[in-house]
Amino acid sequence: MQLAVYIGVIVAAYFLGSIPTGYLTGRARGVDIRTAGSGNIGATNTLRVLGRKAGAFVLLGDAVKGFVAARYLGVLALALVPQAQGKVSLPYLGLAAAAASVLGHNYTCWLRFKGGKGISTSCGAILAVVPLAGVIILATWILVFAATRYVSAASVAAAAILPFAAWYSQDNHLITAVMAGLGLLAILKHRANIGRLLAGTEPRFGRPKKLPEAAAAGGAK
Repeated sequence: MQLAVYIGVIVAAYFLGSIPTGYLTGRARGVDIRTAGSGNIGATNTLRVLGRKAGAFVLLGDAVKGFVAARYLGVLALALVPQAQGKVSLPYLGLAAAAASVLGHNYTCWLRFKGGKGISTSCGAILAVVPLAGVIILATWILVFAATRYVSAASVAAAAILPFAAWYSQDNHLITAVMAGLGLLAILKHRANIGRLLAGTEPRFGRPKKLPEAAAAGGAK
């Protein structure tokens, strides 16, 4: 019974997280976001391609997916299966749902398992299961972004500090391990961005990408 409840919550959280908010928003505007800008379906690329309102909508939508999955799916499962109450840990159900929702966003089954980078969904899920850690990483993101104007640098910094923030907030080995996994996943999803940051070619927020010299020269003719 306990295993069935966990499996049900994980599957439901995956499918909730897999809703491709950015892709659907682009389609509603007649744009396949995967073929525009960076090709990512997340909020940053949506903002660059479709504007601030669309970007804000995707940011909020992706965060809500993670928050709802982590906060409410476990509660719903125990309400539907009352005999599992007292036998299944609600916090751990939320933790499982948090991880599954991020995996759903990053590897959505609706887009051939190619999704976003999971920052917004992770933030929503973390705020639901480890609120203080969520506040810490959100503050870290804001500070790094304000200092650098690099969305990717802010995201990587927040991901790197996540397991330490979780440990400080809860001092629970399982929670810390899951948060470390989510942080590592976010960093891995930013491999290309990290390479561009090191090479000095990563575009800052609000500035257009620099064209390669050959392309720039050709465009000037």
